[in-house]
Amino acid sequence: MNIRPATAADVQFLKKMLYEAASWNPDWPREPMEEVLADPMLVRYHQGWGREGDGGVVAEIDGVPAGAAWYRLFTAEAPGYGYVDDRTPELGIAVEPIHRRKGIGEALLRSCMVQAREEGFQALSLSVAPANRSRMMYQRAGFEKVGESGTSWTMLANL
Repeated sequence: MNIRPATAADVQFLKKMLYEAASWNPDWPREPMEEVLADPMLVRYHQGWGREGDGGVVAEIDGVPAGAAWYRLFTAEAPGYGYVDDRTPELGIAVEPIHRRKGIGEALLRSCMVQAREEGFQALSLSVAPANRSRMMYQRAGFEKVGESGTSWTMLANL
């Protein structure tokens, strides 16, 4: 596995990973990707990706993208689900279903945290459903619950 920085050329793969992140529960029906990604709230996570404050990493296996962790700054006027403040990027992360439970997500998470710190960010936030098993991975990496929004937790990790 190789982990490399995400670029604007990765936007289609990041959109696919955003779809996987939004469809995390295997018990839910799988709506068409185009429908899910057209939700105005999710459009905020991918539209114009590569702007100032965007960053992330992509894991590749044999040169093929297998997962991604990325972050984006939001504003109080147009926040993400895990918005904390205008200086804290919100993290998104997902791994292709066939490559899950192999440690790729944790490697992506830690690499993304290092990159964000190197870019001068002090913290990362995220939104996760308490029933999502990934929550435990976030907690191991230092994320702590700082709030709730609807049925999800907002978590924050200082870098």
